[in-house]
Amino acid sequence: MAKAKKKEKKKGGISLNLVLIFQLIIMLGLVLTITNIISSRTRANSDAHLNMTTEERAQVILNYVEVSERQLKDFSRAAQVTELLEDPENEEKLQAAQKLARDFHLDIPYIEGLYISKWDTTVLVHSTMMGAIGKPTRSGDELILLQEAIKNSGKQVYNGGIMRSPASDKQVISMYKAVYDSLGKPIGLVGIGIETDGLITTLDRISGANKNAADKEVKAKQAQSALTNAFYYMIKADSGNILFNGQDKGKIDVPIEVDELKKLCEKYGATNTDATGKIEYTDGGKDYVASYVYIAKYDWLFTVNVAKSDIYSLTYAMRVFLGAFGAIIIVLTTVFFFINKRQERINQKLVSTIAKNAQTRQSLNTAMFKDVLTNANNRVSFSMDMEKSDVSADKPCYFMMFNILGFSEINTRYGNDAGDRLLVRTVETLNDIFPDRAVYRTGSDEFVVMIPTENGQPAPEQVLNDVNTAFRQLMVPEKIDNMGAIYPKFKIAVIKRSSAADTSVVSALKDMTNRTGEATYGMIDYREM
Repeated sequence: MAKAKKKEKKKGGISLNLVLIFQLIIMLGLVLTITNIISSRTRANSDAHLNMTTEERAQVILNYVEVSERQLKDFSRAAQVTELLEDPENEEKLQAAQKLARDFHLDIPYIEGLYISKWDTTVLVHSTMMGAIGKPTRSGDELILLQEAIKNSGKQVYNGGIMRSPASDKQVISMYKAVYDSLGKPIGLVGIGIETDGLITTLDRISGANKNAADKEVKAKQAQSALTNAFYYMIKADSGNILFNGQDKGKIDVPIEVDELKKLCEKYGATNTDATGKIEYTDGGKDYVASYVYIAKYDWLFTVNVAKSDIYSLTYAMRVFLGAFGAIIIVLTTVFFFINKRQERINQKLVSTIAKNAQTRQSLNTAMFKDVLTNANNRVSFSMDMEKSDVSADKPCYFMMFNILGFSEINTRYGNDAGDRLLVRTVETLNDIFPDRAVYRTGSDEFVVMIPTENGQPAPEQVLNDVNTAFRQLMVPEKIDNMGAIYPKFKIAVIKRSSAADTSVVSALKDMTNRTGEATYGMIDYREM
């Protein structure tokens, strides 16, 4: 029984541990799933923000260039320009055109210069560089290529792209527009150089692409942006040369050194289709993410580049937070597991203590109210039961005594062990015949059985019949090894008490047995009191 209980407890402990482990697995699974979902969505949002920023900046570049082209086109339509090119030797027309160029120059920010030249590029008017007047800007094959490119542009502006100006050594966007006579023959051209510093400044002033340390308002807007330290490249795709560099403004007109960007130049160079995308690369031992826009019209590849640790900082932070949360869950579950194990041990000790106390109480109860040898109720128990008994005329009670005749002689002749066996057998027999009835050992060799009545039952005849049955079984010989057998004899008396009962019942029963002596089957002494 004890082993079975131990196994049952162990089984319960294992099942609780499995529940804790299962709970931990579920929690870890949820943490990992939530981490992946949030990380992927945060990363996607960061990528989308970077792509949007790049496309916005590319549009800023297009708008900047298109505004300059419109300004040059407007300048080419001025009457002073056509009149001068039709009569380049006319001093009055030359002065009028020179004034026009200077006035236009003042209205265009970041302009290097605005000029009018003959079709062979000999400068007639220049808004800033008077020393360039009378000199051609192209000759030989360069002149032929420029003329063809301008004519191919028709009435539109030919954008020569971003280059370093031979006059000012500044990086400029160089644009040209042919001027035609009434017959549609080119008689000259106008040109403009727009410094890229203006474009870079425009980009710098837009929060999120690059930071302008001199602009406190822009700097404040960028403080919380993942693109605070972003920088950009403008690359001529067909050549792979850097046109301007937001990271190192002095490093221009040199080939791009990043392999991934070289591959993009090879992929899109001289193609006629705009494209967007994102790449990741490593430069100088640091990982970067670059979003790009290929502007096919000018064969420019524009990229916004940002350190991977910056753009995905929120993703990394979420992973760290959720990882810490998962670790806390593991720690708490582990702590709970050990607390539970400790509580189980405490509970086991408590249960063991309670069981021991119950055993102690039972032992004390047995010692006080039970006969140790036969486990029958003792005289103390009989006395206490009599005090609590409810015996009256309406509820009479039967008391019967079974007294072993000559018990001391049996002990002397057969030994105490044989006598003890006879006593035990006597109680067992009485318990069998009178189940659920109180059996008392009121003396060394006497036993009393108490049978309360309920609604007049049992009747005296039934009680006496049971007494005779018990007597017959008690008379069965008790075999003793090597000593023959004991043939027990009994003195028996029965009383039906109809008034309050007390310990005097035992005395009355003794008197009856002493008077009648050895009991005879079927002739048991019975009285009503």
